[in-house]
Parts: sequence; structure tokens; C-alpha cells
Amino acid sequence: MRSDILNVNSQQTGNYKKKTLLVQADITLTEADSGKCIFLDAAGGTVAVTLPTASTGEDGIYYQFIVWEETPSNAITLAAGSAIVSLVMKDPGGNASNSTAGTQVSNIVIGATAQRGDYVNMTFFDGEWTADCMSSIDDAVTTS
Repeated sequence: MRSDILNVNSQQTGNYKKKTLLVQADITLTEADSGKCIFLDAAGGTVAVTLPTASTGEDGIYYQFIVWEETPSNAITLAAGSAIVSLVMKDPGGNASNSTAGTQVSNIVIGATAQRGDYVNMTFFDGEWTADCMSSIDDAVTTS
């Protein structure tokens, strides 16, 4: 049986790319976008990314957001529609000051001081979002 698994895996080549999406304007994400690596660029103006809400989200939806613009020209908001987001984050300030620490929020705001490569991962389960974030600039990512 082991050799059968190895044979099947050996025949698979090049089909493991992660689906990506470049977002440069307001967008509403759906379940069909789940699993995508979403690159964010606010050069053309503020960007609002609307997430599935507590009533429309499906368990297991997952998005990975990565800042693409070197320093965003404008703010980028990841909006859940209500206070259902729990965030854990770290930044170079050496603290987790913008983590939600038990008080859920509605929005994660990626500010104009963020840098290319800063990221937010979000997963939906049981009517709520959990998120983790890493930023290279102190207080570049906040919540509201």
C-alpha cells in the first residue's frame, strides 16, 4: 500500500500552486475566494475588503492577506460587519498592543505605514473570525 501512495504522489507535478488575487479596489469576498492568497494594493485610493458576516460565513473559510504595495498610499480595511474578529498580532514594537485581547472588533485596518510582506491570516468558524497578523512596522495594523 505504501508504494501505491508513493506512485500516485510521484505522478503529480506542478498542481500545487496557491490561488492568488490582487485587490486594488473595494471587494466583497465569498466562500469561493477561500484559500486564496490575496495581495493588497491601495495606490488608487482606500480599499475596503468586505468579509462574509456572522450569518453568511461558512466554517473553514480562510483568507491570507499580504500587503503588496511597498508603503500603501491609503488605508486598507478588512471589514467583518460586526464585532466578530479576534486578532493576535506582533510588530517590531515588541508588543501585541493591537491584539484584541478578548474584546472582539469589526475591522482590521492596514495603515499607510505598512510594508510589502506584512500579512493577516483570517479563518471563519462558528460565526466568528480569528486572525493572526505580523507587521514589520510598529502600529501599522490597527483595529476598530
